[in-house]
Amino acid sequence: MAVAEPAAEQAANPEVKRLGVFNQLIRFVVVGGGCAIIDYGTYMALLAGLGWPAWVSKTISFILGTTASYLINRKFTFSGAGTGNAGAKAGAFAVLYTVTFFVNVGTNQLLIWLTSPYANWQFTLIWVVAQGLGTLINFVMLKWVVFRD
Repeated sequence: MAVAEPAAEQAANPEVKRLGVFNQLIRFVVVGGGCAIIDYGTYMALLAGLGWPAWVSKTISFILGTTASYLINRKFTFSGAGTGNAGAKAGAFAVLYTVTFFVNVGTNQLLIWLTSPYANWQFTLIWVVAQGLGTLINFVMLKWVVFRD
């Protein structure tokens, strides 16, 4: 079965549309906000609720938030993700999120080590910094590497 060219797929399916960078960024932020709630909620439940170590809590929360983000962004933000080599896109995604995982969890753990937080608001602030850095890397790499046209 031949893979349809993006222009041919657009002509055959009017539902497929290309969004500009600004619209993609807005959608990425909206989706990311929802997935951040999954990530943060899991992180705080495991960290504060169950008393798990920060790196374990962050690892599990990152995996849950990332999985949701990929599935939603692939369909909603980067609508051209259905075209091209799906295996290559999945491989690029895996590499990107492996790097992002280490940046996100590493930044979180480094800031915990440097600041010795004791209150939930401090853990939240550290989480926001780590999440923000990971989000910036993700948008740039998803847009111009994984889901490029």
